[in-house]
Amino acid sequence: MTFLDVLVLAVVQGVCEMLPVSSSAHVIFAAKLMGFDPTTPAMTLLLVMLHTGTMLAVIIYFWSSWRDRYFSSASTFWPFAKMVALATVLTGIVGLALMFFIEHVVLHGGHAEIEQLFGNVYVIAGGLAAAGIIIILSSRQTATTPERSLSGAQSAWIGAVQGLCLPFRGFSRSGATISTGLLLGIDKVRAEEFSFALAVILTPPVIAKEVYRFYKAYGAQALAGNMLQVAWPSLAGMVLSFVAALLALKWLSQWLEHGKWYIFGYYCLFASVTVLVTSKMLHWA
Repeated sequence: MTFLDVLVLAVVQGVCEMLPVSSSAHVIFAAKLMGFDPTTPAMTLLLVMLHTGTMLAVIIYFWSSWRDRYFSSASTFWPFAKMVALATVLTGIVGLALMFFIEHVVLHGGHAEIEQLFGNVYVIAGGLAAAGIIIILSSRQTATTPERSLSGAQSAWIGAVQGLCLPFRGFSRSGATISTGLLLGIDKVRAEEFSFALAVILTPPVIAKEVYRFYKAYGAQALAGNMLQVAWPSLAGMVLSFVAALLALKWLSQWLEHGKWYIFGYYCLFASVTVLVTSKMLHWA
């Protein structure tokens, strides 16, 4: 993999991660166009390191508002922390149960891994279409919850929907969670902040899982002699995706707050059709 390959994938990831259009679907689509297999341990590790860069961008971008809104005192921090913890627990319950079902029932168990679905164009197209529909529906919802209020039920619903996103590339995590918040009557700014707070919590376990999978695939001895060659695409991609994500976050916030959220929904529907048409033209499996 060349530096240009990493740059392209990092920019796609950095921009799309912050927009509700499924970064994973776009990166996998780009990787397949470039001739890479997105299901290999090396590529899935690169994908999660790209996510690491975007996670750091989220922390920096939102830190000022998070500090003022949630970290100014114990009375503001603990209610927010409890809501994040509740949503994360629901994500784990729903996500792990769904992945267990897919690996042991849909993929017939054995050595099957959820990553086998990552390159499936029909799963990607279906996820994009589902994300597009929920974004369009949520864009018509008017906030009914007080600005500084977030209930346990609302947090649980958002966490559960995030769990549904875990196995499916194409079903945008940010698009689904922000849209769920909007459908529940949460104001736009709060829904966006809460969604990306959950992303910060979710990303480290995902990174650890893919590092372990990479280690199992190649082994310590295989990695020892060429660690730099193995690690540089992921490290470079992390830095480049960080820069791209910072720029995309400003774009997302402006469009969300100025009533243009629905545009992302129509784009997801367009992207779904594009994936299917391209897969037929190029005879992808």
